[in-house]
Amino acid sequence: MVRRALAGTVALLVAGTLVTGCGGDASDQAGPGTATSAPATSEPSAAEPTPAGPGADESTGPTTAPPTRPAPSSPAAPTPSPTPQRLRLGATGPEVTALQERLTELGYWNGGADGSFGSLTQQAVYALQKSAGIGRDGIVGPNTEKALDQGARPKAKSRSGYVVEIDLKRQVLMLVDDGRISQIFNTSTGNNENYEQDGNTYRAVTPPGKFTVSRDIDGWRDAPLGMLWRPKYFNGGIAVHGAHSVPPYPASHGCARLTVAAMNWLWTNDKLPIGTRIWVY
Repeated sequence: MVRRALAGTVALLVAGTLVTGCGGDASDQAGPGTATSAPATSEPSAAEPTPAGPGADESTGPTTAPPTRPAPSSPAAPTPSPTPQRLRLGATGPEVTALQERLTELGYWNGGADGSFGSLTQQAVYALQKSAGIGRDGIVGPNTEKALDQGARPKAKSRSGYVVEIDLKRQVLMLVDDGRISQIFNTSTGNNENYEQDGNTYRAVTPPGKFTVSRDIDGWRDAPLGMLWRPKYFNGGIAVHGAHSVPPYPASHGCARLTVAAMNWLWTNDKLPIGTRIWVY
């Protein structure tokens, strides 16, 4: 499905992770936590025939030495097979296009197939790896290829209606219609660590439960805990919002982060209107 060898040179770009806060004012936070004070050998040439030495009996005709056998040549060292190059951030070519098309086929949102392994493709690979329960490195190696071939997808919990599900264990956000998953996104929710705000200590959690989108902001919101792009609030100050950093692990103050591009797609296609049911578990 996805060939392991790249047609071109694969460039590995290492991007630093930005820490972006989320959430609203302390007054609209949902449930602050308890205060806590890794040469082939050349073949030798065959020996030349040995001429007759001095004193040879010429009356019997010219004498020549018997032909000598060539010395046995050493077997050439086997040429090692090239190490398959893995698809990763910065890769380009038809293999990347095939990867993107397969991700889309499985429902992993990646912005479309353009043959360039950018950040959105990496996000989709994160989501695939999370769903398959394998290492979350954003690189398409043997295990990830296997997951692609096997069609690894998460399972929805809801069975009726349109529901946005946020799986805290797998760290994926899914759009579900009558129990069928249509789109899967990498997300990053609360990191469960303590943080300070206005002299108080809170725990960065994304509470489980069933909620609805109650309000939204079409643009950037400069919130007390950081910048939120086009947030859709569903539990007090907790929202689904766009961010510049969406790592493959919990890193927020409680919100569910998506990429800015993914959030734009959700807005453009009206996938999170006011009243949308959200199930966090």
